[in-house]
Amino acid sequence: MSALVLGIGNVLWADEGYGVRALEALHAGWRLPDEVALIDGGTQGIYLLEHLCSASHAIVFDAIDYGLPPGTLRVFRDAEVPVWTDQAMSLHQATFQELLALAHLRDRYPQRLTVIGVQPQTLDDLGGSLSRVVRERIPQAVEIAVAELASWGIVARPRGHEPAEALSPSALALADYEAGRPDAEAACRIGDSRFLNPAKPVDPVDAAPARGG
Repeated sequence: MSALVLGIGNVLWADEGYGVRALEALHAGWRLPDEVALIDGGTQGIYLLEHLCSASHAIVFDAIDYGLPPGTLRVFRDAEVPVWTDQAMSLHQATFQELLALAHLRDRYPQRLTVIGVQPQTLDDLGGSLSRVVRERIPQAVEIAVAELASWGIVARPRGHEPAEALSPSALALADYEAGRPDAEAACRIGDSRFLNPAKPVDPVDAAPARGG
C-alpha cells in the first residue's frame, strides 16, 4: 500500500488555507509510517498528478463551498467524490477536478479516496489567517483523517513532545505568519504589503503631459 495525505489551498487567503493548515496539524501531532506521504499541495493543481497516481489510498484536506454554515466539516469518500461534474465542489475546481479526471483517464486512480472538506467563512482577506470557526475544526478534521487511515490499516502514533520537521518555510508557519501580519491600519485587507511589490514612484517630470511647440 502507498498512501498520500494532501493539503490543498492558499494560506495567503484566509480560510483558503484550511487544507494546508490541517495537513500541518496532522504532521505536528502524529507520526505516520513511511508508506504515507504528506504533501503540502498549495495551489499546484495538475503538478500533483504523479503524487495522486502513485497512491493506492489518498486523503485530501480542502476548503469546499457547499452552502452550509461556516466551519461545517463534510467527508466525501470514494464514489461520493465527483470526477466528472459541472457543479463546483472544491474552491480549486478547475485544478482539483482536472487532477482527479486525469488520474482516472490514466487508469491510475486511487483505490480509496477521502476528501475532508470545510465550509469557509472568509476568503477575501489577503494575508489573513483562518477564521475562528474554521480554525476550531482543524482538530476534528485531523481526528477524522487518523481514523480514516486506521480503517485502511495504517496506524498513526501520537508524537507527544517529539518535534516534527516543518513542512513549509518558517515564515509561512501559522504562528509566525500571524505574528508578522500588519494591523488593519497599516495594510489593506485586499492587499498585504508583505506580498505586493511596491509601486515605483512616478517622476513629476515624466508624468507631465507633453505640450505642442
